[in-house]
Amino acid sequence: MQPSSDLSWPDIKDYGIIGDCRSAALVSRNGSIDWLCWPRFDKPAIFAALLDRDRGGYWRISPAEPVTIERQYVSDANVLETRFTNRHGSATLTDLMPGAPTPSPNRFVPDHEIIRKVECVAGALELEIEFSPRADYGKRPLEIREHGKLGLRMVIGRGAYWLRSSVPLLIDKGSARARVTVRAGETLRFSFTYSEEAPSVLRPLDQSLNDRIDLSVSHWQQWGRRATYDGIYRNEVVRSALVLKLLSYAPSGAMIAAPTTSLPERLGGNLNWDYRYCWLRDAALTIRALLELGYWSEAGDFLDWMLQATRLTQPELRILYSVYGDEAPRERELEYLSGYRGSRPVRIGNAARKQLQLDVYGEVVDAAAQFAFHGGHLDREMQEALIGFGNYVVKNWNQPDQGIWEPRSEPENHTHSRLLCWTSLDRLATLSERGMLSGTPIELYKQHRDAIRDQIEKRAWNEELQSYVSVLDGNELDSSLLLLSWYGFEEAGSPRMRSTYTAIRERLGTPDGLLYRYEKEKEGTFAICSFWEAEYLAMGGGSLDEAHQLFRQLIKYRSDLGLYGEEIDARTGAALGNFPQAYTHVGLIGAALSISQRENGERQLQHRPPTTAEQGFSEAGS
Repeated sequence: MQPSSDLSWPDIKDYGIIGDCRSAALVSRNGSIDWLCWPRFDKPAIFAALLDRDRGGYWRISPAEPVTIERQYVSDANVLETRFTNRHGSATLTDLMPGAPTPSPNRFVPDHEIIRKVECVAGALELEIEFSPRADYGKRPLEIREHGKLGLRMVIGRGAYWLRSSVPLLIDKGSARARVTVRAGETLRFSFTYSEEAPSVLRPLDQSLNDRIDLSVSHWQQWGRRATYDGIYRNEVVRSALVLKLLSYAPSGAMIAAPTTSLPERLGGNLNWDYRYCWLRDAALTIRALLELGYWSEAGDFLDWMLQATRLTQPELRILYSVYGDEAPRERELEYLSGYRGSRPVRIGNAARKQLQLDVYGEVVDAAAQFAFHGGHLDREMQEALIGFGNYVVKNWNQPDQGIWEPRSEPENHTHSRLLCWTSLDRLATLSERGMLSGTPIELYKQHRDAIRDQIEKRAWNEELQSYVSVLDGNELDSSLLLLSWYGFEEAGSPRMRSTYTAIRERLGTPDGLLYRYEKEKEGTFAICSFWEAEYLAMGGGSLDEAHQLFRQLIKYRSDLGLYGEEIDARTGAALGNFPQAYTHVGLIGAALSISQRENGERQLQHRPPTTAEQGFSEAGS
């Protein structure tokens, strides 16, 4: 339990997320929805106080006097509960976007809805309600019109918003407000809906609202409890899986990197990017994590989406796409927004869409291979696409690129990109050898795979440093070098990998078990890199006790709701970057799985597809 704060800027990790697999909202500890994009993740925000406290817009339901605050998600569900308590009384605020199976034809539900309910459980509590929507990321207020029992109506273009409340709200200069005392046994109910093409559906604010909450809880719990992992970190793993599910776009199968834009990697700095799109790298890693937990339908949906999204550019892959598989929008700056705690500029769109990042081919091929290795069927269209990707790698693997960290600088010969080119050809060869892929020029793939291995072993290894390095013939390190073992290029316990790990820990590590992603410390430590370290230890680079110890240290950095951002401030432990971040939660799941498999004495890490070397097919790896 923590006291509430009057600071105008909540910490990034003081936000919770609710969503319906089409869009998401961020809710502060004080009960304010400060971020919401409807009708989908990448549309303009109607609440954007996350990026500008004065003009961004928000919807706040919070006590009028200081309180202590406790928060939790309903067990195995994406339904948020916030308990406010002071000497006068105690009340619980429940927030959710209803998520449930498709209703029957005679049971209409809104296209998009946020439900908020306040229940006073003891004494009495005075609450302030303030609803201040804004169009286009806070560019202008909305006209709010009273429509009697139907509630309040707002219009943006073809979209209609409705707010209904069980207490009267006073409209004042583009906002709606109330101050009300709720007493033990009393309940306040709110429903905020959006409709664009279909007729607006306004459900009663009666007991049926409780039924819809219960249905949503049941829906999430059924999904969360399907996870097959049963290790000691189950709570952390299932919460991470639920976050990843929230960041999926159900109508298409796409997976976004994060639901926010421009939350800073360095407070007050300009490392502020828009992550509300589908990076093929992040999505492929997400799918592998969910697949290992038993979520087959999500894996199949993503592969179907990937085929459709890349159809126009195959065999060439873009780095990121919209949730419908279109090219992500160009990057531009919203100069009228102040940015989170003065971190400017605020950007929408992402210029990385035009970069060359060759590692993406390995991640996409590996995701498809993972699906097949676990028993999935690759249809003819998917097989043809995979072979096309392999042929592209054969022709282009020796090019410099921007690499996994996508710096806005000149391309270089990144070791990680070479590793993933090796991975793509290695997996395709394995699939072909097992009869899962037909028409493969397997000897050509093996030839280039072995050439890449030879190049990495000779030019990515620095004798003076006794370490693999980030760029061929270079002398700098980055944490993605730990993935040489994850992808099966080299055993975690080999002399080279142990020496590389020692160098990474010395040059990129902090005393508290965190890792920077590279040696340019302009930002926080990169959260997934620390989970890569725990996984490396579990895979044989260290002892099982060391892996457990690091994992337990890392989960101390999660928020009270179990959420992670992209980065962690090494001095304060604060979250940095867009939030919550799919990449970090993928890393947590992978590390927990590796630890569990090491405990079970499994030689083969199941979440990593077997390499040809492990199957006896690779002369280079023998």
